[in-house]
This record gives sequence, structure tokens and C-alpha cells, in this order.
Amino acid sequence: MKVFVTGLRGIPGVMGGVETHCEELLPRLARINPDIRIEVCCRAAYVDPALRSFRGVGLAPLYAPDTTSSEALVSTLIGVLHAWRRGAEALHIHAVGPALLAPLAKVLGMRVLLTHHGADYDRAKWGALARRMLVLGEKMGMRFADRIICVSPSLAQRMQQRYPFAAQKTVFIPNGVSPPDPPDRPAAEVLRELQLQPGRFVLCVARLVPEKGLDYLIEAFRRSGDERTLVIAGAGKKGDAFADRLLKEAAPDVRMLGMQTRSTLGVLYRNASLFVLPSFHEGLPIAALEALSCNCPVLLSDIQPNLDLDLPEQCYFPVGDVEELAARLGDHDPTREHAEADIPAILMGWDEVATLTASCYREMVPLQACATRLRNAG
Repeated sequence: MKVFVTGLRGIPGVMGGVETHCEELLPRLARINPDIRIEVCCRAAYVDPALRSFRGVGLAPLYAPDTTSSEALVSTLIGVLHAWRRGAEALHIHAVGPALLAPLAKVLGMRVLLTHHGADYDRAKWGALARRMLVLGEKMGMRFADRIICVSPSLAQRMQQRYPFAAQKTVFIPNGVSPPDPPDRPAAEVLRELQLQPGRFVLCVARLVPEKGLDYLIEAFRRSGDERTLVIAGAGKKGDAFADRLLKEAAPDVRMLGMQTRSTLGVLYRNASLFVLPSFHEGLPIAALEALSCNCPVLLSDIQPNLDLDLPEQCYFPVGDVEELAARLGDHDPTREHAEADIPAILMGWDEVATLTASCYREMVPLQACATRLRNAG
């Protein structure tokens, strides 16, 4: 079976929740299912053009415009055409904006799997026209996709209620979690290089974009009088005004580390006194899942995708509430009870996520249909 993947910036090593999802999921899909050949339609500006495969997954660097408003749509259009020319049986679209091209993929004879990562139209950065296009993308995806995966239970329930005609083909499969890569050198050495002390810093792992709430996290941290260091690991798009403004907040009490490797993130998760995620918008937060898998206490905004983790009440604060967040940070141990709480039932290994996703592929493209295509091609 030939499956092409589009809607993401690319892999490997590209910052973003969808990109992390694909980097973890797709190589496992290829390894567990050797009869499924996977190729990712990458946006050329984000990936090494000389790298044409990653852990058994093909990579195709394709043109994408360098503009926020049209980048995803144009790159997905090019990806759909590329997949069609290469004889794809199935197209795996990630996110609702790129799902605008689901009807075209169907017209061209491909089966379509949509992974819905969250209500992108709720992001603050979009204007009225962009939001309408994203809502339309969701509608097109729900109408024309053969299978729909939602990464959080509340999202799946909402989609089934909003689009009852698609309820039977909509399933919940969470973002997976796996322990970060083991460090290639002692953790003490990594922390020393980053000028951090174990248990003396608060960690946030997020892209430098408005919906992550990093600006009010910094304000709340400074109001709290906390003597620890606030560490933010993540990057923004080069030249982005919001990201540049956040980087100017760097100081001895606020460390902006930029994008870090998974092994370094593992050291940070395991040595932070607290992980904070103040987002206004998430799908199912992979960074929070990784922190939990490393037994790091967490403090999350009370948006529904975070509530889907079903953590104790003290692990949440009202989203956007600077004063409450400052008070919780000033408490120095706001999640003591959570440190002894059970790991959330929603945590699922990436291998299991890959197995469930492969089942969706096989439901869309039965083996008999694949065999017929191969005979015809021969």
C-alpha cells in the first residue's frame, strides 16, 4: 500500500505538535507494517533537501510559499498532486486547513484519512477570512475523508455531534507518548552546559506563538517572586514579530533555550521542579504527555484538551489568568499531590497508536484492492 502524508511542515527535527506526532508515528507505522510504503510531502524550507528518507519513511521536499496565510494550503495542493502522480492509494492529511484539499484527493482516486489535531480556527493569530477557510476545511474533511482520527476524546465527541453523517467513520486515537531519548552524556553535564540546577527551574516546552500563552506565563512568573528559573524550550518562525518580542524577555530569571533535541528535553523533563503549559489552544498536548511520562509535576491551563488528561484539580489553573498563575507559581509546590497520582489512562505508547492508525489505512484500502492495483500496474 502506498500512503502519502501531507499537511505538516516536515520531518525530522521540525518544531510543532503535528510534526512531532508524525516524526514519532510514521517510522513506527513503516516498521510494524512493511507492506505499507509511506512518503511525507515536506515543505522544502523546513527540511534538509538532501535527506530523502528517515527511519524507513520517504521524504519529498516540495515547494511552499513563505507566507503564513497560504503556506499550508498551497503546499498541500502540491502534495496532493505529487501523491497522485506517484500512484498513491491513500492520502493522510493532517489538520483541518489542509483538509480543504480532501475533495480533490477523492476526485483523483485516492482514499483519504484525516487526522484532526484540534480546532485551528480558534487560534488568535487568524483573521476572519482565514478562520472561515479553516472551518470550511473541517467541513470538507469530515465530508470527504474516508476515515477521521481525532487526537482527543472531547474533539472526537464534538465532531460526531457536529457532523452526525461522519460519526461512524470518526475515531479517537490519542497522541502517543514515549520516553525521550536517553542522553548521550551525563544529565549533570547537560544541565551544567545550560547553566541550570536540578529541581531549581520551571519548564515550558512550546513553539513561540501567541496561542501557547508564553507572554503571560513570563509576566506571571515575574509577579510570583519565584526564585527558580523559568526555562522555555522552543523556537518561532524566523523574523516573526511575536517570537522576536518573546526572545527579548530573556534574562537570568527567564531562559529561552530555543529548539532542543529529544535527549536534552528528556533531561529537562526529569530535572524540572514543575512543567507549565499555559496554552489557549491545543490538540492533545504532546509536551505535557512527555512531562507526565517522566514523572514531572505539571500545571496546565484549563482548556478542554488539557482537561482531557483527567488530572487532579490542582494541576489546572484558569487559562489566561495571570494573577492565579502567579499565585500558583509562588506556591512552589502546587502539584505535590499529583506527584503521587496515577499516570493518566489516556497515555498510550506510539507503537499502539501506530497499530490503530494502520488499521484505519487497511479499512480504507483493503488488501484485495491493493493487489488489483499492483497487477494492473504490472
